[in-house]
Amino acid sequence: MAVALALLSSLLWGTADFFGGIFTKRMPAVVVVLISQLIALVLIVPTVWLLGSFDDPSGYFWWAVGAGIVGPLGLVCFYGALSIGTMGIVSPIAATGIIVPVAWGLAQGEQPSVLQFLGIVVAFVGVVLAAGPDVPHANVEARDAHVKSIVLALVAALNFGATFIFLAGGGESSVGMTIAVQRLTSVLLMIVPVVVFTRLVGLRWRDLPGLAGVGAGDAAANGAFAWSSTFGLLSVTAVLGSLYPVATLLLARILLKERLTRLQIYGVMGALVGIVLLSAG
Repeated sequence: MAVALALLSSLLWGTADFFGGIFTKRMPAVVVVLISQLIALVLIVPTVWLLGSFDDPSGYFWWAVGAGIVGPLGLVCFYGALSIGTMGIVSPIAATGIIVPVAWGLAQGEQPSVLQFLGIVVAFVGVVLAAGPDVPHANVEARDAHVKSIVLALVAALNFGATFIFLAGGGESSVGMTIAVQRLTSVLLMIVPVVVFTRLVGLRWRDLPGLAGVGAGDAAANGAFAWSSTFGLLSVTAVLGSLYPVATLLLARILLKERLTRLQIYGVMGALVGIVLLSAG
C-alpha cells in the first residue's frame, strides 16, 4: 500500500508539473500558481475539517507560514522554467532541491550516509551535464532561454528544499493543518499583487478546469505521499515520491516531442540517480 501511494504521488506531482508548465507558456507563472493554489485550498480546507485536524496542537503554524512563503516562489520559478526550457531537463534539476534538507540535517549535527554523499556528487554532475555545454540550439535567443530556464530551475530547487524543511517541522504537530495554512498563506500573499499587476492576463474561463486539475493534482500528491509515510516506510516512499520528474519527462517526450542530446540524457539520468541516492540514504 505504501509503495502504491508513493508511486501515485510521484505520478500526480509529475503530471501537475507538466500541465502547469504548459499553462505558463501563455500566461504569467504567478497567475497559474495563484489559481491552482486557490483551488487546492478550496479542496484542502473541507478535507482537514472532516479529519478533525482543526483541533490539533498549534505548533505547526509558523512552519506552515514559512512553507507558504517559499513554496509559491519555487513554483513560480519552476513553472517559468518549464515554459521556456526543456521540461526533460528542468524537472530533474528542480528535484535536486532534496539536497537542501540534507544540508539542513548536517547543520543540525546529523551524519549523512555514504549514499547521501554519493547522491550529492552524482546529482551535481548530472545538473552540470544536463545544463550544458552540449546545448542543442544554434541561435542566441534559444541559448539564452536555455540558460535562464536552468537558473530558474536551480532557484526552484532551493525553494522546494526549504519547503520540505518547513513542512517537516509543521508536520510534527499536524500534517493537515500545515498543508492548509501553507496554501492559505500562499493565496493571501499573492492574490492582491497578482490581480493588480497582471490583471490575470491570459486567463480564460475555459482554463479553469485545467488549472483545477493542476491544483487538485498537487494537493492529491501531497496527501498521497503523507499517507504513504504513515506506514513507516519513509526510506522507500521518499525514493518513489522523488521520481516525479520521470512523469514530466515522459509527458514532454510523448506530447511535446522533446529531444535531448546524448550528453543531456546522461545528465538527466545522473540527476535522477542522485535524487534516488539522497532519498534512500
